[in-house]
Amino acid sequence: MTPLISPSELRSTWEEEPAPTLLDVRWNLMGPPGRQEYDRAHLPGAVFVDLDTELAAPPGPGGRHPLPDAGELQRAFRDAGVGSERPVVVHDSGDGSVAARGWWLLRWAGHGRVFVLDGGFAAWVEEGGPTTTRVPRPEPGDFVVEPGGMPTADADAAARLARTGVLLDARAGERYRGEREPVDPRAGHIPGAVNAPAAEHVAPNGRWRAPEELAQRFAGLGVSEAGEVGAYCGSGVNACSVVLALEQAGLCSPDEPAVLYPGSWSEWAGDPRRAAAVGPEAG
Repeated sequence: MTPLISPSELRSTWEEEPAPTLLDVRWNLMGPPGRQEYDRAHLPGAVFVDLDTELAAPPGPGGRHPLPDAGELQRAFRDAGVGSERPVVVHDSGDGSVAARGWWLLRWAGHGRVFVLDGGFAAWVEEGGPTTTRVPRPEPGDFVVEPGGMPTADADAAARLARTGVLLDARAGERYRGEREPVDPRAGHIPGAVNAPAAEHVAPNGRWRAPEELAQRFAGLGVSEAGEVGAYCGSGVNACSVVLALEQAGLCSPDEPAVLYPGSWSEWAGDPRRAAAVGPEAG
């Protein structure tokens, strides 16, 4: 089962029962707030879920977007109408790099039918999908959060994975190489990690690349179906799209997904005991 759903496929599901729950998780690192975009226009029935306050715990030693408390996450999902029997479709503005965080958290929490809208809000509008400013008031959902449905790594495990498997760094190349670091304490990358910018998951038209293209890209980075693979980014958000892309490429599966390092570079760089590699080559 592909983790992506196209705008036309989503529209066709509106006549089905149960119809999917729609979560709008638009967010931008440098602003403006996603809620402002949502208030201007959103998919009919979509509920806004805030990345900073609902899909993450407060920033601290564990990074800028630590995994949320299970009880708080359950409350947020239930308030958004998420039920155990209804499929969920998550979207952001376009490339899915933020929507993948919602997808990953729902999978981590035990939901089995979660999808990311291919091309996000931009693709929906491009294909003539309706929008509204009406804020829905969904019936509370009954979803029970049971953490552990997706594998995670702490800093020590991420360091081992970079040595023994393939650890993919989802940040832009200049941040990976240590040329620029706009938000975290230090520049560079985890020694041994390989750069795999999340922006390269999508084609110039804003849609996700075909599975065979993604598979070829990851193969060039040393990923194979037999090897262990994990991902990190700045704060554990965009790395979720690497996990999704590996599944879309057929290199991982829902039963054996890639490992996520939730603390990511924001946690690693905040610990002065951990080395920071710089330059174009891993290690």
